[in-house]
Amino acid sequence: MRQTLVIATAFAAALVVSGCQKSGDAEVARALRDVNVVDETNLNDVMLSVADPDEAVSYFARASANDPSRIDLMRGLAASLTRASRATEALVAWKDVVAHPEATNDDRVDLAGAYIRANDWENAQATLNSVPPTHETFERYRLEAMVADSNSDWKRADTFYETAVGLTTKPAGVLNNWGFSKLTRGAYVEAERLFGDAVRQDSSLFTAKNNLVLARGAQRNYDLPVVPMSQTERAQLLHTLALTAVKQGDVTTAKGLLREAIDTHPQHFEAAARSLRALEDNVSN
Repeated sequence: MRQTLVIATAFAAALVVSGCQKSGDAEVARALRDVNVVDETNLNDVMLSVADPDEAVSYFARASANDPSRIDLMRGLAASLTRASRATEALVAWKDVVAHPEATNDDRVDLAGAYIRANDWENAQATLNSVPPTHETFERYRLEAMVADSNSDWKRADTFYETAVGLTTKPAGVLNNWGFSKLTRGAYVEAERLFGDAVRQDSSLFTAKNNLVLARGAQRNYDLPVVPMSQTERAQLLHTLALTAVKQGDVTTAKGLLREAIDTHPQHFEAAARSLRALEDNVSN
């Protein structure tokens, strides 16, 4: 009897030890899974921000195929396709994201952006209309402004642009878009102001500098604006200003600007030289 009791006790102890071992193994496995999730999240962030766009597409396509139920991987694929300028594929991918049961209003806004990149303004507007008005984000209002622009609804466009500017700490891009909207309407003074604001916010934004020159040239102001610019940028802006002068019929001014652009550029400026030859040949003929 005593021997039986000892054996039973030893067996029970062995079970306890075994149970502890299994519990410990489970905790280790759980911890490893947590570490893997963190590592994967970091890798996903890298792929979405600094990786080569096509490499990111391949990564998320593989990951999503291996685990098709995960919406974060589906978003990663859609965003990577957008970065890679593969608009048609990105649109399909964003539609898949929005069809997911865990889709958010941000996903619907991103789908609207994909429609805009695919030049499908009607569906872009319909998608934005499906987002509750309480969803007030920079991206939502930026896209709303662009859709209003496409409809020539200038009052709504200005309201949305103004709201978007107030919702971001980096408004240069949206200020440039707003300025271009004013430029297309012929509101050159307002466009010039907005482009100037964009350059002050981001002096590296060459598109805004170029648009600023267009707005000034449309007013027959052929002096370069006082903004930060490299020698190459200065030559390119002079070229833009010259082409604007040609459009205004100020051919003599245009030729002078083209010669200055050619002299300013640190290398051979073929585009300006070709424009100058065309003007001179046209005059001689």
